[in-house]
Amino acid sequence: MPVPAAARQDDHAETANRLAVTVIICAYTLDRWAATKSAVASVMAQRPAPAQVLLVIDYSPELAALARAELPDVTVLENTGDRGLSGARNTGLKAATEPITAFLDDDAEARPGWLAALVEPYADAGVAATGGGIWPRWSGSRPDWLPPEFDWVVGCSYVGLPTAPAEVRNPIGANMSFRTDLALAAGGFNETVGRVGARPRGCEETTLAIQVTAQAHAHVMYVPAAAVDHYVGPERAQFGYFVRRCWHEGQSKAAVVTLVGATSGLSRERRQAAVVIPTAIRRDFSSLLRGHIAGGKRIAASVAGLAASMSGYVVGRYIRGASQPARP
Repeated sequence: MPVPAAARQDDHAETANRLAVTVIICAYTLDRWAATKSAVASVMAQRPAPAQVLLVIDYSPELAALARAELPDVTVLENTGDRGLSGARNTGLKAATEPITAFLDDDAEARPGWLAALVEPYADAGVAATGGGIWPRWSGSRPDWLPPEFDWVVGCSYVGLPTAPAEVRNPIGANMSFRTDLALAAGGFNETVGRVGARPRGCEETTLAIQVTAQAHAHVMYVPAAAVDHYVGPERAQFGYFVRRCWHEGQSKAAVVTLVGATSGLSRERRQAAVVIPTAIRRDFSSLLRGHIAGGKRIAASVAGLAASMSGYVVGRYIRGASQPARP
């Protein structure tokens, strides 16, 4: 049966109005399938819509089969690189057909207007990458001991980031985009860095952003209004996870310094440790003096988080050969 002319015109108009963006979501476990479907749905609901949506499955044939069966409007790929998030992202990046490639975590949901806001800065030819605001969606209540300066531990925007559009060193991986050609020219995400399964490593986006901006003499823009909600499960609201994540972040930063040098690799962290966290401790100490016990809990968490991160970094540098100085 032929398609009516009006319907063909509507389809053509919708295609013409799509953003020249590939959106990549990486998934690795059936345990998060409901969240993954919600992430995909939030991308498909964007207006204008992206031209291409890729769901990359990290070494889970059962999940790949389920995704192909239940998400017929999405291109499902399987990771052809090393196991882990970096390999999955690179698989998607190599399959991207659009000049801009955006990434959304499989347990995040994009708010209306997310994609349009995320790609708007590319009107400036000097922008190589962008990142958006990431807000925690707690499975229960927010832990009263968690300082907002450490919300990066649960993959979210944190106090210390700009509150208006501004240049930053790197985006946060749950909500980011790159010029596709620049990301590929820089070699994509380093597969020796980053998360594998539930192991709480990271910084693969930090390394890529530093390399891309250096090679292209460009910059990264942070756009808080390009917002997503990031689900935070009960396991990530535990103090033990917090300390482990900080430790692994220090280890990841040791890897970044080895790859790109200490000047770029630690620029944001130095400000956070020297300015932002001490300010938070003073704030929470004042709260404690006013009788709020949670202020004391947040002070303890800040000290523990900073100590774990620094310890992880020192050990990581030693393991990677601390006898050789870090690149300047």
